[in-house]
Amino acid sequence: MPVITCVEDLRRLHQARAPRMFWDYCESGSYSEQTFRENTSDFSLIRLRQRVARDLSGRDVSARMLGQKVTMPVAIAPTGSAGMQRADGEILGARAAAKFGVPFTLSTFSICSIEDVHQASPEPFWFQLYVMRDHDFVADLIGRAKRAGCSALVLTLDLQVMGQRHKDLKNGLSAPPRLTLPNMLNMMTRPGWCLGMARTSRRTFRNVFGHAKGVKDMQSLASWSNESLEPCLDWAMVARIRAQWGGKLVLKGILDAEDARMARDAGADAIVVSNHGGRQLDGAYSAIRMLPSILRAVDGGCEVWLDSGIRTGQDVLKALALGATGTMIGRAWLYGLGAMGEPGVTRVLEILRDELDITMALCGERKLADLGCHNLSLPKDFEPPAD
Repeated sequence: MPVITCVEDLRRLHQARAPRMFWDYCESGSYSEQTFRENTSDFSLIRLRQRVARDLSGRDVSARMLGQKVTMPVAIAPTGSAGMQRADGEILGARAAAKFGVPFTLSTFSICSIEDVHQASPEPFWFQLYVMRDHDFVADLIGRAKRAGCSALVLTLDLQVMGQRHKDLKNGLSAPPRLTLPNMLNMMTRPGWCLGMARTSRRTFRNVFGHAKGVKDMQSLASWSNESLEPCLDWAMVARIRAQWGGKLVLKGILDAEDARMARDAGADAIVVSNHGGRQLDGAYSAIRMLPSILRAVDGGCEVWLDSGIRTGQDVLKALALGATGTMIGRAWLYGLGAMGEPGVTRVLEILRDELDITMALCGERKLADLGCHNLSLPKDFEPPAD
C-alpha cells in the first residue's frame, strides 16, 4: 500500500480500482466540463497570507453545522450511486463520518436504502431529497427519513432536468447500467470491486426499488428513472416540502444571489452554494466565485455552506475565510471510498482536518472564527460583475 499523503493519492487509487463507467460517473461534468474544471482551478486563484511570530497553541478546527457540533466544518455531500464505487458504499461512508464526527448525507439515488444506513450507522445522518413527479413517493421518502431519525433534510433544487454528461452516455451508464461487452471486460480487470459486489445484495437504487409506483424490476426502474424528475419544482413546492418535513431544512444548489434571498425567505436553515459539481449547467461560474455575492444577499439570515470543487483542507479554509459557515465534500469522499472503502473515507477526513489545521496556523490563526478576508489575497476580477 502506498503512503497516502493527500486526497489526490486516493483519487488515483480510486481510478485504478473502480470500473471505468463508475469512475467516469464520478469524475465528469456536463458538456465541455468547463464549470467542472473551474470549480477546482478557481480555488488556486485565491492566495493565502502567511503570518509569523504568533501564539499558535491550543488550535481548534471544530465548529457547528445546524447546531450540531462537528470535528470540522465539513459534511459529506449526497452522491448518487456511491454503492457502485464500492460495495455498500453509503454504509461505509456513514460509518466513517459518524466515527470521525462529521455529518453524512444520504442521496435519494443511493444504492443502500435509508433503512440500510439507519441500521448500520452509529449516529443520525441527513437525507437528501430529489423532488419527483410522483408526489406520493416524495411524501413516502420524507416519512421514511423521519422514521430513520434523520436530523436534517437536504433538498436539492438544481436537478429539475438532467444535465448531459457525455462520458455517461458513451459508457452506457443508465439505471440500471447497461452491461455491454466493453463494460463487462473492463469490470473483469477490477477483481476486488467484482468480489465486493458479489458479496452484497445491494446493487440497485434501494430507496426507489419496491417503493416508487410501478418500479418492480430493472426494466421498470429504467423507464421510471428517465421520466421521474419534477420539472415544476418552485418555491411554493419548497414550502410544502418544508411543512411536510418539519425539521431542519438545507436548500442545495444555490448559485445566484436572488435565489439565495428567496431560499433564506423560504425558511432554509442553511443553503449550499453549489453547481452540482459542474454536472448540470456547464458554463456557470464556480461555486467559490459566487460565494461572496451570495453571502451579501443572505446577510446572516441562514447558514451558508459551499460545495463543488473542494479537494483540500486549504480549499475549506479559503471558503471559511470568505465567509462560509460550512462546507460539503462529494468527489473527495468518493475517492477515498473507491480507493480503500471505509478506511479510505476516514483518511480523506483526516487529511482535510490536518491540512485545515496546519494552514490555519501558518496563516497566523488559532480558531476558525478568527479567519476572514484578511487571510486571503484575491484577484481583482475574482467576483462576477454585479447585476
